Amino acid sequence: MLKGISLSVLASILFGAMYYYTTLLAPLNGEEIFGWRMLLTLPAMSIFLFWAGDWNLIKPIAQRLKTEWKMWLALPFSSLLLGIQLWLFLWAPLHGHAMNVSLGYFMMPLIMVLIGRFHYKDTLSAWQKGAVLLAILGVVNALVQAGGFSWTSLLVCLGYPYYFVLRSIFKTDNLGGLWFDMVLMLPVALYFAFAGQGLSEMASLDNGLPLLILILGILSASALVAYVLASKMLPFSLFGLLGYVEPVLLVVVAFLIGESIAKQEWPTYIAIWLALALLAAEGLTKWMQQRT
Repeated sequence: MLKGISLSVLASILFGAMYYYTTLLAPLNGEEIFGWRMLLTLPAMSIFLFWAGDWNLIKPIAQRLKTEWKMWLALPFSSLLLGIQLWLFLWAPLHGHAMNVSLGYFMMPLIMVLIGRFHYKDTLSAWQKGAVLLAILGVVNALVQAGGFSWTSLLVCLGYPYYFVLRSIFKTDNLGGLWFDMVLMLPVALYFAFAGQGLSEMASLDNGLPLLILILGILSASALVAYVLASKMLPFSLFGLLGYVEPVLLVVVAFLIGESIAKQEWPTYIAIWLALALLAAEGLTKWMQQRT
């Protein structure tokens, strides 16, 4: 379990780094960044699958396409759900929605805990129940201050959990399924990457943009691989609770790009930080028990 927790935290750190990294890719807009990210994530991920010996995860899914007609609906829908999230993640910090997306990430773990409890029949430890209670208090305060849900918040908190449930139902919740998600995004990625002015900017090798885009692809592939591996190693509820690491980092990024937290919003973040402290305390306690 500790390996799964480490991978989840690593994924959150990489996603947080990417959130800020998008601001370095001017003059590309959100759609162009998304397109180039996907075009470079797929080869980076394919190399990882070869290196890790996991290329065999792709063949069974491809074979199922010959015998299970539902897979022809499930795979495109899975790719669409993930694609929307990845696009929004890059679009939000460039269009003043960084805080709204952060709120969506605050609400998402609670949705995942509910799904884990009632769909997967997960059980929560006393530490995790305390973390959930603190998170609920924080999210309620955020909703009161925000006056409701923005469309970007709803997309995040509802889209990602359903993406994981769909992959679990159709047994594509592995790196092979993620590879198919990436492949099916290629047409849209190609359109976004080449439709605007980004191609001419990429051709200007003196501005360093091609190197920055290449690094973005590596960051993206690493984050997605770590995220999917963690989702397989952890109970759904715990995986959801660990999702609170990411919005805390996104808030830090929001600060760095000029957004701020109002006085009345601080109770939300204090509650979330306390919830994370409880999870960290539980992890430390279990680690110490294993050493004795």
